[in-house]
Amino acid sequence: MSEYRINTKCVQGGYTPGNGEPRQIPVVQSTTFKYATSEDMGKLFDLEAEGYFYTRLQNPTNDMVANKICQLEGGAAAMLTSSGQAANFYAVFNIANCGDHVVASNSIYGGTYNLFAVTMKKMGVDFTFVSPDATEEELNAAFKPNTKAVFGETIANPALTVLDIEKFAKAAHEHGVPLIVDNTFPTPINCRPIEWGADIVTHSTTKYMDGHAACVGGCIVDAGKFDWMKYADKFPGLCTPDDSYHGITYAEKFGMGGAFITKCTAQLMRDFGSIQSPQHAFILNLGLESLHVRMARHCENAMKVAAFLSASDKVKYVNYPGLEGDKYHELAKKYLPNGSCGVVSFGVKGGRAAAEKFMKFLKLGAIETHVADARTCCLHPASATHRQMNDAELEACGVYPDLVRYSCGIEDAEDLIADLAQALDQI
Repeated sequence: MSEYRINTKCVQGGYTPGNGEPRQIPVVQSTTFKYATSEDMGKLFDLEAEGYFYTRLQNPTNDMVANKICQLEGGAAAMLTSSGQAANFYAVFNIANCGDHVVASNSIYGGTYNLFAVTMKKMGVDFTFVSPDATEEELNAAFKPNTKAVFGETIANPALTVLDIEKFAKAAHEHGVPLIVDNTFPTPINCRPIEWGADIVTHSTTKYMDGHAACVGGCIVDAGKFDWMKYADKFPGLCTPDDSYHGITYAEKFGMGGAFITKCTAQLMRDFGSIQSPQHAFILNLGLESLHVRMARHCENAMKVAAFLSASDKVKYVNYPGLEGDKYHELAKKYLPNGSCGVVSFGVKGGRAAAEKFMKFLKLGAIETHVADARTCCLHPASATHRQMNDAELEACGVYPDLVRYSCGIEDAEDLIADLAQALDQI
């Protein structure tokens, strides 16, 4: 599929049926797989042969869909997980363990921030959070001798900051560590971080990739470009023998293109079991087939909504990188020339109380703990996804108490604007 354009890969990537085989990706709804001899199965457990033995680790349906996403991102290998949270956890924990350190943008999804700052801290992994606007000097100052990775979001949820991928990649590589980028909001239709220097790309496939609020899932894509053996002392999990697989050294046996995902599957998926169900992978693939069509409409609607909100005297500020004058407009022109996403965030005049009141009057935009759906949905993050943060922490990551996250669906933009107008009029 490498010779085809991305729109074609959305529809046909990941699976090519043979003569008489199913046209649609088949759902392999089985927990286990039969082999003729114990020796055959033993080769799988020793990572000496390819195949499937238990769906907690791998499943053919999942691998077909992961392969499609891998093609869309321009990666070397990929795997599906049960959620975007699992994808981000696995991507980091695969190389950063107890006693290690990670540099992360402070403008990231509240759930991811909590995963890093609270849960993984309890596991002994330390994080230093930096502004996505940090200078090169400030960014370099955040690194420590035990730093193992840098993490950021292409477009932050919900602050809509745009990551300067090349700047963060340069800093990461100068310190001999990979850059991990969560590319959920733009999807590979609007940005391919690997082309700008990212080494690992993650997704909450629950969002635009599924696009219909039908299935929770995540994905990890490895660019296959980071030379683990060059920094063998930093990454012993990849560059020294794994006793649980008879002494295999992943970076040597599977190379730059396969080591990261193989280890992530053989160790983390084996032990934590956060596999995406084959049925969910099948539904996800249906969403992927129309991703290139839907993203254009999401972005078109968001631009119209952002322009309307910018002109409203009830609105304090609007964050949308597609708007001229937005703080991240120039970065968006560089990394997101064809559009960013369908999410607009804005502040309601009157603060937290006014924002909460506004939400009550929406009719078309549904209040949901969701985003990036074909149907418009809306959230007040300070009361929901970011409620674990105090006001100082909220402001530090650009999620102010008055901020509303409005996810434009693919309805008629004029209907969305009319609904926003009547709700704002009642404040």
